[in-house]
Amino acid sequence: MCGITGYIGYREAYPIIIKGLQRLEYRGYDSAGILLYNDDVFISKTKGKVSDLEDLMNTDSSKQGNIGFGHTRWATHGIPNNINSHPHTSNSGNLVIIHNGIIENYDALKKELIKRNYTFKSDTDTEVLVNLIEEVKKTNDCKLGKAVQIALNEVIGAYAICVFDKTKPNELVVARLGSPIAIGIGKENKEFFVASDASPFIEYTKNAIYLEDEEMAIITANKEVEIRKIKDDSIITPEIQQLKMNLEQIEKGGYDHFMLKEIYEQPHAITDTYRGRLIANQGIIRMAGVDDNMEKFLNADRIIIVACGTSWHAGLVAEYLFEDIARIPVEVEYASEFRYRNPIITEKDVVITISQSGETADTLAAIKLAKSKGAFVFGICNVVGSSIAREAHAGAYTHAGPEIGVASTKAFTTQITLLSLIALKLGKAKGSLSNAAYRNYLQEMELIPKKVERLLKEDENVKYISSIYKDVPNCLYLGRGYNFPVALEGALKLKEISYIHAEGYPAAEMKHGPIALIDENMPVFVIAINKGHYEKVVSNIQEIKSRKGKIIAIVTEGDIQVKKIADHVIEIPETEEAFTPLLTTIPLQLLSYHIAVMLNKNVDQPRNLAKSVTVE
Repeated sequence: MCGITGYIGYREAYPIIIKGLQRLEYRGYDSAGILLYNDDVFISKTKGKVSDLEDLMNTDSSKQGNIGFGHTRWATHGIPNNINSHPHTSNSGNLVIIHNGIIENYDALKKELIKRNYTFKSDTDTEVLVNLIEEVKKTNDCKLGKAVQIALNEVIGAYAICVFDKTKPNELVVARLGSPIAIGIGKENKEFFVASDASPFIEYTKNAIYLEDEEMAIITANKEVEIRKIKDDSIITPEIQQLKMNLEQIEKGGYDHFMLKEIYEQPHAITDTYRGRLIANQGIIRMAGVDDNMEKFLNADRIIIVACGTSWHAGLVAEYLFEDIARIPVEVEYASEFRYRNPIITEKDVVITISQSGETADTLAAIKLAKSKGAFVFGICNVVGSSIAREAHAGAYTHAGPEIGVASTKAFTTQITLLSLIALKLGKAKGSLSNAAYRNYLQEMELIPKKVERLLKEDENVKYISSIYKDVPNCLYLGRGYNFPVALEGALKLKEISYIHAEGYPAAEMKHGPIALIDENMPVFVIAINKGHYEKVVSNIQEIKSRKGKIIAIVTEGDIQVKKIADHVIEIPETEEAFTPLLTTIPLQLLSYHIAVMLNKNVDQPRNLAKSVTVE
């Protein structure tokens, strides 16, 4: 959940590290800190954002050196304050560490270290780890790399770490288990970069090594990176990958916020997701991960979809898609609950895991559990080379491009796009979908990006509606069928970035409790498209109106009936019912964005949240 970045080479490290921290701030923004080395260790850290660290550094002339690292924190152990901020230093002052993850057995380790006369300034598990490494190094009279390897074999939990030893100041040691680490390789090994993802070093190199779980790397200036297994110290030959990300993708491009940029990127993101896969005029969907494992999908007793947050909502849409189009039973599980309830999983199950980052800790744990039971695991994620992409038996990337805003937008629509393609492919293969219907779906999918573009032109109308309801304390979101998950997602978006309490429900469930909340002060956002159970949703709207509730309805273009009842209407273009979530979600994203901006909230970095949840 934290962001780490580092540099070793011939350039000044500070500008690279501070820019890297700015790009990683979506991973955590409770506090920030930096280490630089130039004949001696320089450390600066503070509660607050990277900008607060930058202000602090601007008053100091010591920010020099060709080696260093930085950290931006999402607090786990210890409240956000200056002392708990990273980096953390060992008792001798020789070792310095930054850490993303949780050391679960830190308390037992801390008690043992206290017996050995170690003292602690912070409340963090990270300070325990750096002193454990120091104790191992001292006891075994070994180099830093060996000390890290031995110490990590005593650790239970998740980590991505970067460690520096001022007695050997031309070296960084990094390691990972459950939390991501990328190493950028400069030309002729003259410089190296370390980061939680590749965004901090994309303008310097396109060559990167992604450490696997239980691997560590010793990075020395002007030498090849040495990678070893943490368990047995065996040497690993690294695979150097070519990065496809570009600098423009991770900058705002003139938009006020990343979230708004990413909302407006959705037409292109959806196109990129089906590009090369969907050939509508030939009636073809090409997906190697599905094609190569078609028998596993077709012979599955059921599909289990495992995800968290917005990805879980995409999974709920997929439940309708797979059952409706492919006639395969589906269960959708929260990853955080899945592994702990002793689920029944067999070799006849297909488990689909969904994650934007590909690093979600609970989802990764679910993959390992499913694989141990013999299930076939298919991973859907956005980040190439991520842990889920490597752990799954097969999978597919959404190709949404980097999503920096913490509140997920284009990840949701591209996940639904990809899941729709899979459902259609399986429906065609099973014969549960007629050729005519299949062809119609494919042609309609090609039209979705243009329809999203048309819908984005409703922005001023959505902005006006936002101005009316920005100060309400509560909201309800209602939808049926394919759009029930969209109601959940709309409520989540509002909660995430505006901090307004909101709940999503199936429209018919309103009478089973939520209707008690409705009065003249309660705005109710109702998805009332002309597909599915339109008349029943209209009846629900009548019930709200009779209790003086304020109704904001998302309707199909040309709707007459709901327009007569609703206080406000947002129209979406006509499409297949299965594809309506790709459209109905757009105005709800814009609504959340505008309300949050009007309330002066930090849209891209909402409080208490981080983009990539790499701890349980």
